[in-house]
Amino acid sequence: MTKRQVEVITSVERRRRWSREDKERLVSACLEPGAVLSEIARSAGIHVSQLFRWRKELCQVPAAPVQQLAPVQVVEALPVPSLTVRPSVIRPRKKTSVVTIELGGGRRIRVESDVDIEALGRILNVLERR
Repeated sequence: MTKRQVEVITSVERRRRWSREDKERLVSACLEPGAVLSEIARSAGIHVSQLFRWRKELCQVPAAPVQQLAPVQVVEALPVPSLTVRPSVIRPRKKTSVVTIELGGGRRIRVESDVDIEALGRILNVLERR
C-alpha cells in the first residue's frame, strides 16, 4: 500500500493561492526535456489543466509594438493630361453573359454578350464558308 500526501485546508478559503515563484517553478519543470506533465501536476496536487493554464499565462509573448504613422504632407495634385478617346471605344461595363450560337452540324460558338458585333460578323462569315 502506498502512502499519499493529503493536504487539509483549515481556513475559510477553499482555494489555494499559488505564488508566482511556485507557478514559475512548476512551469519550468514542465519545460524540461522528458518531463511528464501529469507526474508534475500530481506531485503538486493540482490538475494537469492548471499547469497548461499557468504555462499559457507565464509564457505569453508580448504583443508587437504599435506601428508609428509616418507624417504626410498634402500638396496640390498635378494636372491630368487630357486624353482624346473615341466614344465608340469606351463602353459602359454591363454584366456580361455568355451567348451560344448554334451553327449547325454540331458546331457551336460561345461569345460574351458584349462582343464586338463587326468582329463577330467577320468570324461567322468565315465559318459559313467552311
